[in-house]
Amino acid sequence: MNLIEPPPALAVTGSIEPLLDPVFISDLHLTVERPATSRRFFSFMQSEAPRYRELVILGDLFEFWIGDDASSAAKPVVDALAAASSAGQRVLLMHGNRDPLLGHDFTLAAGATLLADPIVVDVVGAKTLLSHGDAWCTRDVAYQQFRSMVRSVEFQREFLTKSVEERAAIAGSARTRSDTEKATKAMDIMDVTPDAVCRALRDAGVRRIIHGHTHRPAAHRIDLDGASAERWVLPDWDVDASEPRGGYLHFVAGEPRLVFFNDQQSCGGINRRPAD
Repeated sequence: MNLIEPPPALAVTGSIEPLLDPVFISDLHLTVERPATSRRFFSFMQSEAPRYRELVILGDLFEFWIGDDASSAAKPVVDALAAASSAGQRVLLMHGNRDPLLGHDFTLAAGATLLADPIVVDVVGAKTLLSHGDAWCTRDVAYQQFRSMVRSVEFQREFLTKSVEERAAIAGSARTRSDTEKATKAMDIMDVTPDAVCRALRDAGVRRIIHGHTHRPAAHRIDLDGASAERWVLPDWDVDASEPRGGYLHFVAGEPRLVFFNDQQSCGGINRRPAD
């Protein structure tokens, strides 16, 4: 790791030009252990993605990331993003809970821009709040403490001074512990908190949110102070699963639409849930 470069937490930008024709994806969790998912990503980059002016990845592109200097296995992914950027597509990327250590070297190689989380962006003419979404899972107090630690400048600087082998060992232990803890947590604890979402909408002064993280793709209508707001949740990708998942969000006639790979059907309606 080149320690002259800023830590990943400081490598983000908080303001970008409007998105005119974007496609949104998140939670791909790419790893050599899921080859079918990787193949679907490369197919997406060759077929679906080039139709759009902007490719926006809202976190967890990778299953884990321990530093830009330990990324040799990810070279095909970097090359695919770089090819898109070289062809004129804007490639925009956000940290997820699995890859908060994506940094300057990665984005430079991929021709991508690393976005702050959250960020307000003009999306097809409407101010929209973009986020990975994990910051709004406020009922999971232990996770929020961990999230705050791994995204801090101090932690990242210290962690990235360790050898690749040390980082891999620490990350492996953390993943095992996380998987064990998730198996015992109630599902609603790992979902966003409605109050946190409403507060984020108010603070940002917007009526639309797009995020990932929860692996619960849907479109939600929110009653916000007597007015209507929207929350769009992106699908996670796991083509290797017994029930393959994955998809993206794009815009048709200015309106958001979710598309799922397993049926290639668009979902444009708002899913009303009492909890929202």
